[in-house]
Amino acid sequence: MFCDVQLAARIERAERDSVAAAFAAGAPAGAFALPIGGGIAVCAMPGSPLNKVVGVGFEAVPDAAAWAAIEREYAVREVPVQVEVSTLAAPDCARRLTERGYRLVGVENVLGRELASAPATLPAGLRIDRSPDHELDMWADVVATGFAHPDTQGVASHEAFDRAAVDRILREFGRAAGVIRYLARRDGQLLGGGSMRLGDGIAQLCGAATLPAARRQGVQSALLAWRLADAAAHGGRLAVVTTQPGSKSMQNVQRQGFHLLYSRLVLVR
Repeated sequence: MFCDVQLAARIERAERDSVAAAFAAGAPAGAFALPIGGGIAVCAMPGSPLNKVVGVGFEAVPDAAAWAAIEREYAVREVPVQVEVSTLAAPDCARRLTERGYRLVGVENVLGRELASAPATLPAGLRIDRSPDHELDMWADVVATGFAHPDTQGVASHEAFDRAAVDRILREFGRAAGVIRYLARRDGQLLGGGSMRLGDGIAQLCGAATLPAARRQGVQSALLAWRLADAAAHGGRLAVVTTQPGSKSMQNVQRQGFHLLYSRLVLVR
């Protein structure tokens, strides 16, 4: 699957809208979400995974004054500025950031595949359902527990968040507009969970994790296949997922037909 600049711009807009929706679902006092360069700069609270700038470098390349204004807002809140820049964004975007003292701290891979209507085949006894609102706390706890015990394959993430911050962001994201939550069970026992946000024909697959005791049983692959089928059934045309390079998650999605579209450079000032 080939990704040109126009497709990357669509995916980055979807990422921008996803971050904005999560912010709107639980923005605390003193937080901000500001537009910049076609993207968005968000600061929720110290230690939040939402504290970042995403989606920049397609509609416009922010100039020095725009970056200075954003940097002041983060500085007042004593939060470092983290910017995620697509490798298909205008090259001047990353160059201007490095000139301002930003340094590369990590890389994320964005993979995608076209969607086609097909039922998902699950391992024997495994059941996956959309998780209703009254299960939000249960869903968040399952996913947060899975995140707390990551697989060690591939390049480690440059970020680490405490359990309270992960719990908080999952509950906010789980309530965000357009987000669908899923839980996997076998004989009534919870095994894992995942989520998806569908908009503009793009299904963003995110927030998936398997409980440590249930790993190597096909749960992660089943959650992926189920969400792909659900997205196609509800008008999705393209599925995208973000992974760490060389990770087990990247391996799993490539087995399901995903292709590397581009990477995001993670720069911090």
